[in-house]
Amino acid sequence: MPRFPFALASLLQLGSLSAVAASPVQPAAADIFVETAFRLGVPRDYASASGLHHVREPQQLALIGGRDALGYAQRLIPQAARAWARMREAAAREGVELRAVSTFRSVEAQLAIVRAKLARGQTIDAILRVNAAPGYSEHHSGRAIDIGTSGYAPTEEEFERSPAFAWLKRNAAAYGFDLSYPRGNPHALAYEPWHWYWRGDDAESTLPLTELAASNDSPAPTNLFTRSR
Repeated sequence: MPRFPFALASLLQLGSLSAVAASPVQPAAADIFVETAFRLGVPRDYASASGLHHVREPQQLALIGGRDALGYAQRLIPQAARAWARMREAAAREGVELRAVSTFRSVEAQLAIVRAKLARGQTIDAILRVNAAPGYSEHHSGRAIDIGTSGYAPTEEEFERSPAFAWLKRNAAAYGFDLSYPRGNPHALAYEPWHWYWRGDDAESTLPLTELAASNDSPAPTNLFTRSR
């Protein structure tokens, strides 16, 4: 499916940034955005129909460095940020580049994506085949990361042909990361070889949070992504 470029900068309010930042939206406010999505056409039985779970935004987020395609600084929960830093460094030692394309995304930001696509004439069914409904995206958790690498378009299936994807398939589980949406996934969502979710406990990590922001300084991708869950 082609990318869908549009300006979201005025819509996405991700809050102020620091080494560790508080969640920008309180649960009650996030629930309002979810209810708005239902009123826009997201089915009320979305959770049971899709098998996706409601996701709360975290209380703390760590700045990992670099910016996404919209220019926003990228953040994960501290444990996932440490695991990402270790995994990225391990890949680099083997000559493989892993680049963060997209990390934390608020419920409000997900709603903005849905609104923009509806405004362009897409149906809600078409949107929900490639974007999780607001409140149900793994990106809300601060544990999901879209990964890219030089020479391959970000958030496109061609990433599966990259050395980075081959490395992730062999090694990501050792750092607590799993591929969320393989082909034929039970959620009937589009295949996303770039979308990985941290499930580990990060018990061994000792990397200080102050070092994380320097660990992923890389140019922002040039495209505006919308396919990521």
